Amino acid sequence: MQESIELKLKVREGEEDVADIIVINEDIKYKIMTAFAVFVLISSLVFNSPREIFDGLLSILVDPSILVSDYMAIGNIGAALFNSGALMIIAIVIAKKNRVDMNGTTMAAVLTVGGFALFGKNLYNVWPIIMGVYFYCKYKNEKFNKFILIALFGTALAPLVSQISFGLGFPILIAVILGNIFGLVAGFVLPALAHHFIKFHQGFNLYNIGFTAGMVGTFFMAVLRAFGVENERRLVIAEGYNQILGIYLALIFIAMFILGFVLNKNSLRGYKRLLKRTGRLVQDFVILDGFGLSLINMSILGIITTGYVLMVRGQLNGPIIGGIFTIVGFGAFGKHLKNVLPVIIGVFLASLIMTWEVNTTGPLLAALFGTTLAPIAGEFGWKSGVVAGFLHMAMVMNVGYLHGGMNLYNNGFSGGMVAAVLVPILEALKRGE
Repeated sequence: MQESIELKLKVREGEEDVADIIVINEDIKYKIMTAFAVFVLISSLVFNSPREIFDGLLSILVDPSILVSDYMAIGNIGAALFNSGALMIIAIVIAKKNRVDMNGTTMAAVLTVGGFALFGKNLYNVWPIIMGVYFYCKYKNEKFNKFILIALFGTALAPLVSQISFGLGFPILIAVILGNIFGLVAGFVLPALAHHFIKFHQGFNLYNIGFTAGMVGTFFMAVLRAFGVENERRLVIAEGYNQILGIYLALIFIAMFILGFVLNKNSLRGYKRLLKRTGRLVQDFVILDGFGLSLINMSILGIITTGYVLMVRGQLNGPIIGGIFTIVGFGAFGKHLKNVLPVIIGVFLASLIMTWEVNTTGPLLAALFGTTLAPIAGEFGWKSGVVAGFLHMAMVMNVGYLHGGMNLYNNGFSGGMVAAVLVPILEALKRGE
C-alpha cells in the first residue's frame, strides 16, 4: 500500500536543505477529503432525526443568513452539519470534475466552505456566486479550473443572495430573481478584483477573497442604502452544547492527527521545517511539506483553537466551529502554531482592555478568523503578530456596518485593512534596523 500511494520528491526552497517530501497520490487525497465531508454529513444523524434535519434545512434555506446567523440555532445541529457536509461534497466534486489538484489551497477552500456552511452558506445561496464566476470564465474564454478557488472562496457573498431573497420584504418571486441577479453580478466581478486587491495587502492577509468580498459587499450595500434599504444588525447563536460538540471536534482532530502521522511514515519529520515558513501568500504546505504533515499541522491547530474557546469559557456553536474549521483548512495553506498564536494573543489582550468580553461571539470570532494575519507574525516576528491581532480586534468590530453583514469573511475584510497599514510600517522599521 505504501508503494501505491507514496512517492518521494526532492524539494529545495530558498536556502533550505534538501528534504524528503512524501507526496500522496491525488486520488487518495480526494478520497480522504471526501470521507471527511461524508462523515460530517452522516454525523448529523447523531444529533437529530432525519425529519428534524429536513425541517431544519428548510429553515436554513429561507433564512436571510447575514452575519451572524448560526444555523445550529436557526435550524438545529444536525441540519447545520448536514448542510456543511453537503456543501463540502459539492466543492470537492466541482474541483474533481475540473481536474484541480487537492493541494493546500483546495483543502483550505473546501474546509472554509464547510465551516461557513454552519453560519451563512447554504444549498441555495452559493450557486449564483459560483455561476457568476463561471460566466466570467466564459466571457474571458478562460478555463473554469483556473478560477474555481475564487468561486469557492467567493461564496463569502452568499448572504447577499439570501438577504435580498428573503430578508427585505419584497414579493417573493421578485425577491428571489433580484437576489440571484445580484449574486451573479457579484460572482462575475470577483475574479478581476481578487487579482487586483492582493497587491493591496501584499499577501499578508490570507483571506484575500474576504477583503475583495468586503469591497463588493460594501458597494452593493451602498446601492441598497441609496434606495432606503438597511440591514438590521443580527446575532443569532446557539448555546449550551460545549460538551457534546467538544467531544465531536476532539474525535475529528485526533483522527486527523493519526491519519497524518501514518501518511507521514509514522513520524513528525518535517514539522520543524514547516514551522519556519512565514505563511505569506502563496505557501502551499501540501506541496512544500507533504499531505500527511499538513494533516498533522491542521489537527494541532484544531485542537489548540478548540481548547482556546473552552479555556476562555466561550460557546461552541456554528460560527465558532466555522472559525475552527477555517483555521484547520488554512493549516494546509499558510497557518501553523508559530504564526497563529501571536495573533490570537493580540486579540485576547485587546479584549481585556476594550469594551468587549473575551468570551463573547465577536472577540472569539476575531481571535479565530483574525489569524488571517498570521503571515505578519511569520515574516516580522511574534511581537508584530501580537500588534496585528490587537489592531485587528479594534478594526473588525467596526467594519461590518459597511457591507451590512453580507460578507461572511468580515475578518478577511478587516485583515486586509490592517495588513495594508501595518506592513509598510513594519517593513520601514525592519529596513531601519
